[in-house]
Amino acid sequence: MKTKHIAALALIAGSTLFALAKDEIIMTVNGVDVPRSEFEYLYHKNQQQQVDPQSLDEYAEMFKIYKLKVADALNQKLDTMSAFKKEMDQYKADLATPYLTDSIYLNSLVKEAYDLSREEVEAFHIMLAKSPSDEETLAAKAQADSIRQVLLNGGDFSELAAKYSVDRASSNQGGRMGYIISGRFPYAFEKAAFTLAPGEISEIVESPQGYHILKGGKHRPARGTVLVEHIMKMIPPTATAEQQAAAKASIDSIYNVVVANPEKFEDLARELSDDKGSGRQGGKLNWFGAGMMVEPFDSASFAIAVNEISTPVRSQYGWHIIRKLDAKGPASLQEMKPMVLKRIANPQDERYDLVEKNLIKNLRKKHKKILQKQDLDDEALKEVEYEWLYANEPDYRNLLKEYREGSLLYEASLREVWDKAAKDNDGLTNYFNAHRNDYKWTKPHVKGILVQAANDSIAGLVRAALREASDDNSIKAIRKQFVGKASIDRILMEQGQNAMVDNVMFGGEPVKPNNKKYTVYFIYDPKLLDAPETMTDVKSLVTSDYQNQLEHDWVETLKSRYPVKVYDKVLKKVK
Repeated sequence: MKTKHIAALALIAGSTLFALAKDEIIMTVNGVDVPRSEFEYLYHKNQQQQVDPQSLDEYAEMFKIYKLKVADALNQKLDTMSAFKKEMDQYKADLATPYLTDSIYLNSLVKEAYDLSREEVEAFHIMLAKSPSDEETLAAKAQADSIRQVLLNGGDFSELAAKYSVDRASSNQGGRMGYIISGRFPYAFEKAAFTLAPGEISEIVESPQGYHILKGGKHRPARGTVLVEHIMKMIPPTATAEQQAAAKASIDSIYNVVVANPEKFEDLARELSDDKGSGRQGGKLNWFGAGMMVEPFDSASFAIAVNEISTPVRSQYGWHIIRKLDAKGPASLQEMKPMVLKRIANPQDERYDLVEKNLIKNLRKKHKKILQKQDLDDEALKEVEYEWLYANEPDYRNLLKEYREGSLLYEASLREVWDKAAKDNDGLTNYFNAHRNDYKWTKPHVKGILVQAANDSIAGLVRAALREASDDNSIKAIRKQFVGKASIDRILMEQGQNAMVDNVMFGGEPVKPNNKKYTVYFIYDPKLLDAPETMTDVKSLVTSDYQNQLEHDWVETLKSRYPVKVYDKVLKKVK
């Protein structure tokens, strides 16, 4: 039976399956040794980030406090929180990705895609659709097997496609899809289409949509992509002979105009084209390659030269006049690589699973000795690799440990300092009262409620309502009552910050309210203060200072709670 979880695989927090290289201990914090390599990594990183680098002793003191906070976070068991463990699992996997990537294998998939892109292939298929019902899907697979056997025994592909294929666009053409380019269909489908010899029948090919039987077609060099614009006159499937003749006469008339004056092409497309989507863009379509447009529109677009205008072309949808704007050859290997890698990284792409299988194959080979002792599933095998990386790759180990301890430090600081200060209103008030003399203003401040109203009548109603207000909730209710009719805002500001306040309190020139729909303004219950009246008048400053006090008290508590031993001889070796 495969083991899904391994108790020994407790990264960082416990012993490892793989011995770490010997490393001098630079300090011990609450019984946990800190290796010199970890200290040096963080010290040098800090030095690079500082405008004024710290001395070694200054940094060592800061590092000691950092480790004390981590020790406190561990003592509070913050590392056992489900959200923290989930975050660490994700980061661990993300950090390991470059180490697990088999670039040779990935490049082989990119090269395969590039090689396929050098050609266009004539594709034929018969498709049986999958179903939400497992029973019906199995039946579709069995039917596909039967049809394939008929083909191998000489059955007519066109007849069988017309009878059984659910892809009606191709079944009406004997299963012919036309010439296609790579990168637009499921991986297994494309690989079969491009590798079959002309007339050869494929194995059953499964895609997310269904089961396919392909027949090999002709190959030709890839033509790249084109950018065209067109003018279209639509012919409905039920059009009469007279309607078809009218459409032909209309497209011929337009063609004569654009040939005589090509500059009118885009204006005529906007005015007359039945393809209203492209018509709004002057007839312009997106770049496209082989097989992305119906025939003979596709062939005509590639056949004409850049800036050339085609004669009217008839497709299954109607008549078209095409002007080629630009053309590009097939993408180079370097141009294709990022696009292919992006597709491969999508779990919906079949190559995603191929990459995963290749990874597991490599890991099984690498950790063969462990697997001889214990059979592991794929996820447990990855945990073994993460453990190996932690023991053998210093960059991986340092980054993982830095992220882990940084996250613990953040959560502990949030609880002990930041959230505590923000939510402790009594503590903030007590701190303010004990340090009032630390909060002074150089200029008097106006405190009150600034009201802007639609007219004098509304202003009077607001004033009366405010007289009955007892707290902030009452003022919120008044604000809601007069929404759209008045603006009601608490203010605390010095002269020069607001022209309306300056007019009312400091004899400034009369002004109009900020909002054009209001005509009058006043300050309710104004006070002119030389110093803060309450904690809320300087809450942001008090909060910051209170946080500093909490930080100081926390650090002093940590110093007395957790023992620290610094090995000075090792510290002096740090460069």
